[in-house]
Amino acid sequence: MATPAINSAASAIGGQASAAGGGFAALSSTDFIKVLLTELSNQDPFQPQDSGALLEQLSSLRNIESQLSLQKGLESLVLQNGVTSAAGLIGKDVEGLDANNDSISGVVASVRVERGKAVLELSSGKSLAIDRVTSISQPTGA
Repeated sequence: MATPAINSAASAIGGQASAAGGGFAALSSTDFIKVLLTELSNQDPFQPQDSGALLEQLSSLRNIESQLSLQKGLESLVLQNGVTSAAGLIGKDVEGLDANNDSISGVVASVRVERGKAVLELSSGKSLAIDRVTSISQPTGA
């Protein structure tokens, strides 16, 4: 059963779902947490609307927290994998596109992390994001 607090919270965050989606199906996890916390804060803890529903909501909140924690862990693993892959390119000739889509090339001198992504530092002084590399080869003098 929806309380007035839930309805006003859903309206405030623009999360009213279509009839086909049913209820709050169109809400993002952040919006869902806001609605859930609004409902819990407006509910009398000694006389909840439905104890089963309250337990279900708390369980949903814990599941969302677990998913967010898992997502952060996976993002960390992806970053570590990217840095490891980038480190394997040190001393190799690379070509790629910079942020302006201009072609750049050079020998990889070092690797750094910028905004959660591995970036190759080239001997030419330019930087190249690892996901923008288009070609890798052995240096011609090697």
